[in-house]
Amino acid sequence: MVGRRLLKEMKKTFLFHAIAAHFSNGLIPVAVLYLLLTLSIGSTYFEHTVEHLIVIVLMAIPVSFFSGIHDWKTKYRAAKAPIFIKKIRLSFVLFLLCASAVCIRLTIPDVMSRPGIEHWLYLALLFSMLPVVTLLGHYGGKLSAQSKQDGKQS
Repeated sequence: MVGRRLLKEMKKTFLFHAIAAHFSNGLIPVAVLYLLLTLSIGSTYFEHTVEHLIVIVLMAIPVSFFSGIHDWKTKYRAAKAPIFIKKIRLSFVLFLLCASAVCIRLTIPDVMSRPGIEHWLYLALLFSMLPVVTLLGHYGGKLSAQSKQDGKQS
């Protein structure tokens, strides 16, 4: 049966951490895009989408983090290599940035239409998540490429 073979193949190649990481890391650029649309057009609908996206990301970051820790411990025997330390630190930074942005947005619903420090802090937090996820993806890609090279050499 084709369906049974497909499920077996998926089970063998399923990489939970990769899926979890790409999910949250993919939503942040979309949130920034909607933020740019909000800033240029002024539509509250776009800004509400930003709110929804960052709340989803906030819930997804721990899943990505703990699945990454699990992979690090099982696949790499918790090696203290600089790349892993960087990814762990960046994950904490991402969580703090996202949690802070969500906190501001939920406690000050009209933060985008208010003048003041909260408005600029909210924007800074959202924009600063973009380079963090870029670096997380970069380091993850380096690890993935290294794993593929190691597999070919064996």
